[in-house]
Amino acid sequence: MSNDYLEQEITLHAKNSFIFLSLLIALLFNLLPLQETILLLRPDFVAITLLYWNINQPQRIGMTVSFVAGLIMDVSNSSILGQHALAYCLLTFFAMILHRRLRLFNIFQQAPQIFWMLLFVQFAVFLTGMLGGTYFPDWYYFFPSATGALIWPIISFILSIPQKPKSDPDEL
Repeated sequence: MSNDYLEQEITLHAKNSFIFLSLLIALLFNLLPLQETILLLRPDFVAITLLYWNINQPQRIGMTVSFVAGLIMDVSNSSILGQHALAYCLLTFFAMILHRRLRLFNIFQQAPQIFWMLLFVQFAVFLTGMLGGTYFPDWYYFFPSATGALIWPIISFILSIPQKPKSDPDEL
């Protein structure tokens, strides 16, 4: 693990416009009308994107962005106002606490830890929904946490592309 840490390449800061665009695209993926089976497996793309930015650029994104993204998800899903906002703020809190530890691992080693964080977010949404009396989901309600952990390496790779330093053609 120490060799991996020493071999990590230094990334550039992401532009605010790219962070905003990635969150907007994640929101659009969350709002896609899908068939029942695919809808049950669809991960929370906004949570995964917030998690990525809070792990890799914690100084650029924080509780306010997470809260606003959660309110937008609440309004777009017609759920209890503040349900996703609370869950995303909790996710941001844990990501900011654990971001140094998570950065020590490669993206495949991060996936199990991402699974537990996404499961916690889903449990927070579930609990606030239950306390609000809106619904009692079936047992497969927590599948999106597993699919979110499975696609974590792909999303992490895609979001890291603009942050990689440009190679100089004149270097040795």
